[in-house]
Amino acid sequence: MLKKLFKHKFITFLILILIIAGGYFGYNKFYGKQVSVRYVTATVEKGTLIVSVSGSGQVLVSDQVEIKPKVSGEIVYVGVKNGQEVKAGSLIAQLDARDAQKAVRDAEVNLESARLAMDKLKLQQQQQLRGDTLNKTYEDGMKILADFYGDFSTILGSIDDILFSNDLSDNYDNISYYANYFLSYSQKNSPVPNSAKNLFSEVEKLHQRALTDFQNAERGSGDARSKAINSGYELAVKTAQLIKLGRDAVRPLYDYFASSDSSTHTKWDVIEGHANDLAAYASTIDTHLQSLLTAENTINSQRDAVENQLLDLRSQEITIRQRENALLDAKEKLADYYVRAPFDGVIAKVDAKKGDIASSASIIATLITQQKLAEVFLNEVDVVQVKVGQKATLTFDALPDLSISGKVIEVDTVGTVSQGVVSYGVKLILDTQDERIKSGMSITADIITDSKQDILVLPNSSIKSQGNSYYVELVEVSEEMKQQLLTNVSGAILPQPLKMQPVEIGLSNDLFTEIVSGLEEGDIVVITTISPTTNQTNRVQTTQGFQIPRMGGQMRISR
Repeated sequence: MLKKLFKHKFITFLILILIIAGGYFGYNKFYGKQVSVRYVTATVEKGTLIVSVSGSGQVLVSDQVEIKPKVSGEIVYVGVKNGQEVKAGSLIAQLDARDAQKAVRDAEVNLESARLAMDKLKLQQQQQLRGDTLNKTYEDGMKILADFYGDFSTILGSIDDILFSNDLSDNYDNISYYANYFLSYSQKNSPVPNSAKNLFSEVEKLHQRALTDFQNAERGSGDARSKAINSGYELAVKTAQLIKLGRDAVRPLYDYFASSDSSTHTKWDVIEGHANDLAAYASTIDTHLQSLLTAENTINSQRDAVENQLLDLRSQEITIRQRENALLDAKEKLADYYVRAPFDGVIAKVDAKKGDIASSASIIATLITQQKLAEVFLNEVDVVQVKVGQKATLTFDALPDLSISGKVIEVDTVGTVSQGVVSYGVKLILDTQDERIKSGMSITADIITDSKQDILVLPNSSIKSQGNSYYVELVEVSEEMKQQLLTNVSGAILPQPLKMQPVEIGLSNDLFTEIVSGLEEGDIVVITTISPTTNQTNRVQTTQGFQIPRMGGQMRISR
């Protein structure tokens, strides 16, 4: 009985173990995948990125604006009077602009000078490409060679006679060892005679090769002429060395007899003639040598000039662009001396006269318009981005459904300090007149400070930083998988690891950032991760400490 009871309990225990194990493995099977990290992705798209700054203010109580100059100076002309109607762009007043006009003239002269220099470079390039200058140098070099070879044969023959003939032979005991200039040295096993013979033989061989190059050059192109000039120069150098060796051999004997009675040697006239001839040959060869060296250096310089011509042209193009920018800046500064009406209206009051000294804070006149005006206030960081003429979008607290465009017509140059905060007033003109808009209404203006079209953009949350560089987590999957990722807004499990892709960023606003390089249109990147433990979304730029400059704006995607 006990044995049966024990057996029954063992079976029951075994069944419980199997149930627990099955439940554990079943849970892992059905619920294990839920702990995987999920990713929300976005695609790289082309669009228009708009950067703006926002300010709040009011519709002006009176539809008028105070017209102020942008520069300081003496007023030399006032062209309006009280009650006069003016059109946008009409000249209100003019300040003394002589310095600004001179700056424009100087910039024009500098630009014209740069353009003339460019024309000269282009002409030189055309000449060099045609080979005009280089060909003339080649022709000059060939003339130098012709003169050189005209003298050379005579000089070489004379040197042969001087150094290696027996013109000095006689039976006079005191000078019998002077049978020729090298005889005594030869008897002493001196290397001088062998050196002279070897050098003379080398000069003869160079002469034959140089003559061949010269003949080929007369029928050939620039390369053949350059080779002939180089061969002639080498020949002249060796000939100069041969003449120096001869003078070193003749000079001791010449000095010996010159210091005594020349009549004691029957060949004194021959020795003296040899010394004088060698001195003359040295001078002649040196002249040809210098001429050939000059020609060779000129040819090399002109060849280098052809190769460097493109660099010179590019450098001059940059100079021209710089001069054009300088002229544009000078003209813009000159325009600031002419105070013009920013819009159509009526002159309510003229506050200045000819001869007054005005500054950027001086009021020239007050202009009234039927168009509505608004004034908003910006902090010192935002106001530096705002310029007259920039477009803006205006919304009204009292008219939530109304949004109209406008344009900046005036920016305060002096700020107002309130509780330690500096603010600057910006006046805008409304492009659309709506009877519902009343003076004093609260208004918000988004002033467009920059924009780019047809650029690659990504949400800011997809961009991470590492030091001074930026990167994204690039998803590399098949096209079919890409479509599934883009339609899955709740996050997806990726089949393979992410790639850290470096990127270069450009313009940015609160929502989007321009991708300058590193990605292509259609690439998929991670913008959000969903943690498996908290099931909460973690923003990439928050976890990575990446901060985009806080500027208002928007982005329109180009399809």
